[in-house]
Amino acid sequence: MSEPGTRTLPPRRPCIGLTGGIGSGKSAVADMLRDWGAAVIDADAVAHALTAPGGEAIDAIREAFGETVIGPDGALDRSRMRELAFADPAQRARLESILHPLIGARLRELADTLPGPYVVLVVPLLVESLQRWRERVDRIVVVDCAPELQVRRVMQRSGLTAEQVGRIMQAQATREQRLAAADDLLDNSTDLEALRRHALELHRNMLERAQGI
Repeated sequence: MSEPGTRTLPPRRPCIGLTGGIGSGKSAVADMLRDWGAAVIDADAVAHALTAPGGEAIDAIREAFGETVIGPDGALDRSRMRELAFADPAQRARLESILHPLIGARLRELADTLPGPYVVLVVPLLVESLQRWRERVDRIVVVDCAPELQVRRVMQRSGLTAEQVGRIMQAQATREQRLAAADDLLDNSTDLEALRRHALELHRNMLERAQGI
């Protein structure tokens, strides 16, 4: 029995960090795992909420960068912020110093409350902050494909040019760095059905971990 006034914490569930370069297919894997019952938490979605009109990070971003990065609707102008952040590492570090603590707090809150046999933290830049995330997750799962396939997929879905996609990729970890950090690797170099088979194997392995098998 817990002491009066204390909160009994639920048993810790297995937790994986799901990552991959832009256009790798990590969002597709996250959707599959969510459909199969996992507690999926998307760090990007949390960041979007924090930088939406009235979001918790907006005032600090406005103070740090000025009105030019705030759109007419009161949300972060992501295009303008992307230009600043990818062009200047100091500006990117300043933005991260605002967002990362807020994102971390929200992720912890969601990990404690969302139902599911195991937790999936979807973190695009996990490898770039490997030491911080390694302590939070049991396994790092990397969705992987060739860089040229990443570029083609992003261009098709977003309308960005190859040069713009290349700049984003240059600001991310290299493919080699992601592969070196991976505990599990999901190959997404062919089609969606093949990716689904890989994701289902991962899901079954995580269920076994959750059940202590």
